[in-house]
Amino acid sequence: MEEFIYIGKIVNTHGIRGEIRLLSDFDKKENVFVPNMTLYLGRKKEPVTITSYRHHKNFEMVCLEGYHNINDVLRFKGLYAYVLREDLNLKENELLEEDYIGMEAWKENECFGIIRDIENRGKGNKIFVIEKEGKRILIPFQEVFIDEISISEKRVYFKEVEGLIS
Repeated sequence: MEEFIYIGKIVNTHGIRGEIRLLSDFDKKENVFVPNMTLYLGRKKEPVTITSYRHHKNFEMVCLEGYHNINDVLRFKGLYAYVLREDLNLKENELLEEDYIGMEAWKENECFGIIRDIENRGKGNKIFVIEKEGKRILIPFQEVFIDEISISEKRVYFKEVEGLIS
């Protein structure tokens, strides 16, 4: 079964030559925004192919094969963009941010909650949102705080850092 991964939203067009402006905080942009990558747009997952890409301010600027005029791409405005997981060419055991959602959070031999979200706090600062019995624990989404990840057990083992997990 094909697994579609959300990568962002088309928020506008740019110029008159059919370039689209996509807002994305996807963590593997270098795997997505490359020539010949297929994006799937909207609920119907209409396939389109990237011909060129550039980053501009907060946006990913993309040109699509066969769309060379602003009038051709206006209909894409407001649509969500997806890619197929298999097209991302991830390394073995490489996880996307969304793969952490639902995993158990552990320190030493104790589960202290479930990872419910990864929030983007701006400027590259992301945090794990871990919940247990109505209590929220926030941990920076950085490798230095992770001891081990067990994909088979769906667990993330965090390092014991004084004051981080109480």
